[in-house]
Amino acid sequence: MAQEIKMSASGLKAMQDELEYLKTVRRKELAEEIKEARSHGDLSENSEYDEAKNTQGLVENRITELEQMVKNAVIIDESELSVDSVAVGTHVSIKMIGDDEAEEYDIVGRTEADPINGKISDESPVGHALLGKAVGEKAEVLLPSGQIVEYEVLAITHAAN
Repeated sequence: MAQEIKMSASGLKAMQDELEYLKTVRRKELAEEIKEARSHGDLSENSEYDEAKNTQGLVENRITELEQMVKNAVIIDESELSVDSVAVGTHVSIKMIGDDEAEEYDIVGRTEADPINGKISDESPVGHALLGKAVGEKAEVLLPSGQIVEYEVLAITHAAN
């Protein structure tokens, strides 16, 4: 059985929109690029043709990947989401032990992760360590560097979509 992919309704919508664009618009654009490149003659020395075919392969791979993710998507129902503990769909305020500054993150499924914008995956080291923790509890995180850091959960609310 395929692995479930947890995501918000807005995350699924964005994925479906990208899939629709790739299937209806981008495929046609690439077909035209390939047709145009073919008209330039000898394909063995035609870099435009090679590039268009490579791009076409990447687009087809992305379409397959998106179709699988949409098929296995499990939408998080925020109305049933508890803020008693950290879970996918919650917004968490945490503080590294020994640090004065709090950090805030939305805990999201792996397909929606965007650390620069404060969205960390439930499968990331920090996100995974925080799962199930309540306000006041501490979570030890083993970083990829091998260092262990400890975070305290300061607050948990519903994530804003």
